[in-house]
Amino acid sequence: MASTLQKFIHSLDLRALPRVLQIQSGIYCQDSIYEMFGNEFSLSTEDVIKVIGFKINKLIASICENNEVSQFSAKVELPLNFPGLYKVVADKTPYVSIEEIARKVSIGPTRFGHPSFFSAKDIKLENFTIKHDEQITFNSVEEVHGIMAVSCVVVRNNQSHSFTLPLSQEGEFYECEDDQIYTLKEIAEWKIPKGRNRIVKLSTTLHMWDSSSPLPENFDGCLILIPVYEVQAVMKFRKDIIHILSDLDVEVKDVTDHYDISSFLQPLSLEDIFERTSKEFPMVAQIMEGPSGNQKPYNLLSTGKEIVIYKKYQAARVLASEMRSDSSKRHYLIPMSYKGKFKRRPREFPTAYDLEMVRNEKEHLHVVATKAFTSPHKELFSVSVGDQFLVQQCQTSEVLYEGGKKLRDVLACEQILCDSYKKVLLPMYMEGGFVEVVHDKKQYHLSEICKEFHLPFNVKVSVRDLSIEKDVLAAAPGLQFEEEITDSYLLISSASSPVESWEIPVYRLNMLVHLLSKDVQTVAPPVTRTTVEEISEEEYYMLRRYENLTLLPPPRPPKKPT
Repeated sequence: MASTLQKFIHSLDLRALPRVLQIQSGIYCQDSIYEMFGNEFSLSTEDVIKVIGFKINKLIASICENNEVSQFSAKVELPLNFPGLYKVVADKTPYVSIEEIARKVSIGPTRFGHPSFFSAKDIKLENFTIKHDEQITFNSVEEVHGIMAVSCVVVRNNQSHSFTLPLSQEGEFYECEDDQIYTLKEIAEWKIPKGRNRIVKLSTTLHMWDSSSPLPENFDGCLILIPVYEVQAVMKFRKDIIHILSDLDVEVKDVTDHYDISSFLQPLSLEDIFERTSKEFPMVAQIMEGPSGNQKPYNLLSTGKEIVIYKKYQAARVLASEMRSDSSKRHYLIPMSYKGKFKRRPREFPTAYDLEMVRNEKEHLHVVATKAFTSPHKELFSVSVGDQFLVQQCQTSEVLYEGGKKLRDVLACEQILCDSYKKVLLPMYMEGGFVEVVHDKKQYHLSEICKEFHLPFNVKVSVRDLSIEKDVLAAAPGLQFEEEITDSYLLISSASSPVESWEIPVYRLNMLVHLLSKDVQTVAPPVTRTTVEEISEEEYYMLRRYENLTLLPPPRPPKKPT
């Protein structure tokens, strides 16, 4: 049975991919030529395409009043990078089964993929009863004893209780209210259920309004978002990926069950390659869709090029940001193989507690106060702007408090006077401001800094890496090394001229390849070139957010006594 492409995509479950579609009718009859995203191709009636993926390309938005489209609102097109932070309004339409939730709602490994629902009635399990209106968090879809189920959690009295619900479980399930804020891109990727629209409320604008904005000035209301999908497909006799928008006027028919799906090329993402066993490497692949970007090696990975993929592995990187006062700071991932050298730059500390956190036994931390502080206790020191200190250690000290003696955490320091030192105690809760005085003139390699110092750490490149054609770090006025992370990489080289190899990130590079049945000429990879990867603002915050989920938070600084 034929349907419009838009209707088919809206009803399609991602887990059912790939699907083979036959063109029935529409604007692409009569051997029409079509160009989208730089790809020119023709579609005729009876042509077949293999759909391998789809994602939201843009959003059609209408101003919403009382959960309905305003009669005065025109539809506007919003790109996924449209500025602003948004709150998701809970959908009032119930889901009738766990299977419907799993089919329509994105459930995945990140915090975005953990939606919450509540049941209108109690659900009785073998040794557990889920109460009606109790928040159920969905974590993953998995097979349990041969039955597909959703792994769930409920929290009672600050204790988590884990259980599974089979997809066959029926009921009346409603979305819970979500107090988080998201970018439009995050909502498009994770928070718009298949076959449904999404209402969002503007929470924070990121940029000043201008006349080119499709939304009214000072708008702070709700929007109804309708997704338009970009469909990725493969055609026979082509070695690249075609892209079609789902709102195009074309009718299609699903013929997967009557077609040999293996007759199409099998596109693989870098994630697909990374999931293969180590024994399958090295392998030869041809690029079906290359990444965008001018820096090496991305500019070498063009469509049609053959590459050798030698191995997969985890590698350490240091996440660094430029030290700038404006918002245009750039972010980098620096490999441990970076051969340049760094000199230290002064660090800034907002509290005495921060001084204790970075204190190093190998050297005395020398700081200058940039903010005055008056101590409420005569036993503890009051700080003036310009006072200089050598930080010693954290200890406890007795202070008079409400007629009695109390123990307080303090930071023992030596105040630097003209020709002497004075021992003083600073309250750990002190909200001051300090700038480091750097006496160390040594030049450090990246690995030495990570080994000897506590991150974050401020530096400037003193000797650039001569093995890199253009060392972007050398031009930075200063860098802050924020944290050390571990990420997934593939080691690749050109198949035709394997004179050097490159590390490419698995999860930040949009690239599709298909494997070739060719033998690898040399199993040992050529010399690996060092690459400093510049990442976008969005990638930076995703990395920080993901890394921070795996770290225990630091202990809270002491509160100031009331």
